[in-house]
Amino acid sequence: MKVPKKHWTTTIGQATGHPAAFGVVLLYALLWLIFDAVTFDWNAVATLGVWMMTLFIQRSNRRDTLALHAKLDELLRVDKDARTELTRLDEQEPEDIKKHRDTEVRKTTAP
Repeated sequence: MKVPKKHWTTTIGQATGHPAAFGVVLLYALLWLIFDAVTFDWNAVATLGVWMMTLFIQRSNRRDTLALHAKLDELLRVDKDARTELTRLDEQEPEDIKKHRDTEVRKTTAP
């Protein structure tokens, strides 16, 4: 199965789960303090807090998803009747995965 080029939104979404994303937010806060400290008030702190919590949630979701994929990959690996091309399905774009799922559902509900 050929792995298609990732859409830019997928790349950004994956980057938000990386630890470096926290450094970007902290760098942004530092630059804000250096260049416009007058506007750095409680609203600024709340904004940065929301960004950090969003990154924490994204990272947690990414960890859970990766763990689930690892478990499913192991089940596919040990089942001799499993289709091995499914182990790479998570590398596709969400729209392509939905198309695949819709096709599989139609196969199971076809008369």
